[in-house]
Amino acid sequence: MLSLFDKGPPPSCPAQFNLAAYALRHASETPNKTALELIGGSHHDIWNFHRLEQAVLATGAGLLDRGLRPGDLVLLRLGHSIDFPLSFLGAIAVGLVPVPCAAQLTEIEIAKLILDLAPAAIIYDPEIGCFATERAANTACQIIDLAALRDMRQGPPASYLRGDPNRLAYIIYTSGSSGTPRAVMHAHRTIWARRMMGADWADIHRTDRLLHAGAFNWTYTLGTGLLDPWRCGATSVISATPGEFNNLPQLLNRHEITIFAAVPAVFRKILADQTTLELPKLRHALSAGEKMPDTLQNAWRGATGCPVYEAYGMSECSTFISASPSHPARPGAVGLPQTGRRVAIVDNDGPVAIGTQGMIAISRHDQGLMLGYRHAKQALGRLVDGEWFVTGDQGIMDRDGQIEYCGRADDIMTAGGYRVSPLEVEAALRLYPNIGDIAVTEVEVRPHVSVIAAFYTGSVDLDHDAVNRFVKNRLARYKQPRLYVHISRLPTGPNNKILRHKLRDYYKASV
Repeated sequence: MLSLFDKGPPPSCPAQFNLAAYALRHASETPNKTALELIGGSHHDIWNFHRLEQAVLATGAGLLDRGLRPGDLVLLRLGHSIDFPLSFLGAIAVGLVPVPCAAQLTEIEIAKLILDLAPAAIIYDPEIGCFATERAANTACQIIDLAALRDMRQGPPASYLRGDPNRLAYIIYTSGSSGTPRAVMHAHRTIWARRMMGADWADIHRTDRLLHAGAFNWTYTLGTGLLDPWRCGATSVISATPGEFNNLPQLLNRHEITIFAAVPAVFRKILADQTTLELPKLRHALSAGEKMPDTLQNAWRGATGCPVYEAYGMSECSTFISASPSHPARPGAVGLPQTGRRVAIVDNDGPVAIGTQGMIAISRHDQGLMLGYRHAKQALGRLVDGEWFVTGDQGIMDRDGQIEYCGRADDIMTAGGYRVSPLEVEAALRLYPNIGDIAVTEVEVRPHVSVIAAFYTGSVDLDHDAVNRFVKNRLARYKQPRLYVHISRLPTGPNNKILRHKLRDYYKASV
């Protein structure tokens, strides 16, 4: 039996389609219903579906009035504000191609993006804009500041430009966790593919109020925190202060949040301060971005009485494996491929046997898969067996289709001739008292000799002998760390994923 999940294709996307129009389709049906609430700041800002759609279409009209034409690239240098989703959807509504980028990028990094993209326009916030570099890099590029952007909302609305669902809608850059960031091109159909996440992950109903802990200008927030609630006719709630986690439980309770979405690090920070949370309206929580340890999931359920449903995905295809209320994940697994997906665990020749570790892969025909990498000779890169787009992550599928995530292929360690997943070692170590955050990787202790090292953030140095005795009954000898390194914090990327290669660099520099 092969590691292959396929329960048939999903419904086809309409032949004439626009991502923004589909995202805001409830504006005509329930115009006065609250689509977005911005909470926790100096004021409580509320947008109903009608106001939201009018602002999106007016923004699109304003961009066209500046001479931009369908297909033009528009770089978004915006921070945590409503300006981001309005610009993103406004551009898509009229056929422009927005390119979001992280506000934390440096001037040098932005210069590289501009050189790569040659955008027709840059919408920028002066507080984060690296403006001098942007102007010098491309004098033919229009520069649109926040004041000009906001003025556009006062103008008349444009009409949606519908067309082939396979045409380019937007570009995002990968996090670079496996190397250099790459420009990922997504089609308008990508939001249609998010329907498969409905019952098989988020389970959003029209009556739900979903709070995402991230900032507006992050693709996880954009998809799960904004587009998913809106396409379902539900209410999106965003904190005005996304980096402040100590007030999140109060916000969840006060604003009667029914679904909470975040990365594992946010759940961990909340539980570090409170072991019991009174959240009577909360139905469940959603986690993505990196693997959430079972211990953390259990701690959250113990504190709130509500489960966390995890999802696995990537910039190239968003989330396509997940747990849900109807199909909870077994211990150690992420969940099932979503209904309508064709997913396999493969080696270089194709799907492997059930229970065999291999590379997580998704069919090249998936509605949510990117169009390809910009500037790549082969848009989707190398395909296995002519069909499978390989994620770069390792996994194991059981007979029920549940998939255990084993880490990135380039994070897999070798010890005594055996391949070892860092996640397995980390899961065992997290049970040790006061160890703090933990990450495991392979480090070179002398030329051509590498060992497994555990990096931890606990408040005190560990007794290494005591830890070794602890893991002795939990891990095979070859899986046990040979080094324990105390570190103030674990290095993470903009999306809070642990950057294990940075740990290797840290160790090399420290010795």
